[in-house]
Amino acid sequence: MERDELECFLILAEELHFGRTATRMRLSRARVSQLVQRLERRIGAPLFERTSRTVRLTDLGARLRDDVEPHHHAIERALARTAAAARGLGGTLRVGFADSLTGEIAIRAVDDLRAAHPELAVEICEMSFTDPFAQLRERYYDVQFMELPVREGDLAKGPTLLTEARVLAVAAGHPLASRPWLTMDDLAETPLLAIEGDIPDYRRPPRTTPDGRPIPAGPGITSLQEALMLTAAGKGALLTGAHTAAHQPRPGIAYLQILDAPPVRYGLAWRADERTAAVEAFAARVATAIEARERPQAPQGLSAAAA
Repeated sequence: MERDELECFLILAEELHFGRTATRMRLSRARVSQLVQRLERRIGAPLFERTSRTVRLTDLGARLRDDVEPHHHAIERALARTAAAARGLGGTLRVGFADSLTGEIAIRAVDDLRAAHPELAVEICEMSFTDPFAQLRERYYDVQFMELPVREGDLAKGPTLLTEARVLAVAAGHPLASRPWLTMDDLAETPLLAIEGDIPDYRRPPRTTPDGRPIPAGPGITSLQEALMLTAAGKGALLTGAHTAAHQPRPGIAYLQILDAPPVRYGLAWRADERTAAVEAFAARVATAIEARERPQAPQGLSAAAA
């Protein structure tokens, strides 16, 4: 079995869609079909059942996936670790950031890293809003500066590097908008916007207040701009970090601090067992950038967090 056949088989077994598989592999759909057919000829039996609308694994295909997938991932991790060790701070480090706050800090850290290590190519881009872990798993990024917690078994995380207060964004005409501050119990009967996508439950908005009253689900969102538009239109409220008020001022929106809400925490995440020298160097410069940012006067609601 050749490597491109194996990768194509495993991705198609996950996606069950030739178009998405082709996109992930950066191949044409025809090439994906050729790889699958070549593997099926090698095996001597169909691995997928295809119709004009659906793709699903045969029993034999499911058995092959279960047998080879763990070994394939182990080989990929071993190759990545070996390559990282060989190149030290050479090669390319791909950095993802979650929002304007983490982006501001990450860009400063990247600039310092490039200056200190010109042999290291660093690419930086905003990470997915609707699926915070997919790009890290697919090696689009090597490290992400993002909101914590991260409780994924295949991903590792560093300590909390930055915290900020949590606020509620509501329409200016909302009954809560005239309040000087809120508590979590004030969210009863206030629909909260929630991200649509592959978001684990522990990263979704709460569904009940501390005193047990329901918090209804508002419309789904796929971007921060969509969330702010819906909030201003009175379609729901948004739980977000305090920086949003300063970075995303918007007519028709009021931002209210929630006194008893847990703070928003930020840190780094990377693939387990792949904390390379480049990731280490980036982490150190993120910490330095945060210290420099807060040294003159800490912005209200923000503080450096102890490891």
